[in-house]
Amino acid sequence: MKDLDAHANIKNKNFHFFYLGGITIKKRYRSLKDHVYDYIAAEIQNGTLLPKQKINEIALSEKLEVSRTPVREALIQLASENLLEFFPRRGFIVKEIDTKKKLDVFSVVGVLDAFAATLALENLTEDDMELMEELVRKIDLSISQKNYSDYQKYQNQFHKVYIEKCCNPTLIELLDSLQNSFVRQIYLSKDEEKLFTALEQMNEQHRQIIDYFKNKDKENLEHLIKNEHWKITHIDMI
Repeated sequence: MKDLDAHANIKNKNFHFFYLGGITIKKRYRSLKDHVYDYIAAEIQNGTLLPKQKINEIALSEKLEVSRTPVREALIQLASENLLEFFPRRGFIVKEIDTKKKLDVFSVVGVLDAFAATLALENLTEDDMELMEELVRKIDLSISQKNYSDYQKYQNQFHKVYIEKCCNPTLIELLDSLQNSFVRQIYLSKDEEKLFTALEQMNEQHRQIIDYFKNKDKENLEHLIKNEHWKITHIDMI
């Protein structure tokens, strides 16, 4: 079986993709269906699967080298969460999420992510700080190389460092649930300069987050994540 956690490269050349602060929390036990679910979600996140695009169950099963049963189970779950739509004789189609829904979800995630950060403030180690700094450098490289799939991956890992140190399983599950119910966390733009500027600004905020963790500046840490990092400043790009 192929690596279901691998993120496919962006195939749509008409747009450039900017991934917002996605959060992926690893659970203790993951069934085959869960891994297929994660793979499909990642395909939507990185722009390989676009809104209104039909999902080919047979091709997906062959690509992942699994039977059609876990693929069908994953698709049914995604449809139950309103990420896909099922049409008789047509199959599963990627659902388009309206702008208000996106803004609503981002505002909630901002509050919960900020709360997780404040809870993790006293729990982060020097190794955690070094890991986040390394991820920021990798994000910089991804931006310069226009590798937006890697950008998404490293951004996810950055947030995951402190979320897993919040010591609140319920909060982690809530953030996980929100991420899984809103997988299209991207900016779309044909304007490379505008996109590059947005990416740079987001990663600069990552550096500020690390500084606030190091200085144990709870007030500014919470404000930055809740009111700035998750704020949509380019509505025309979502």
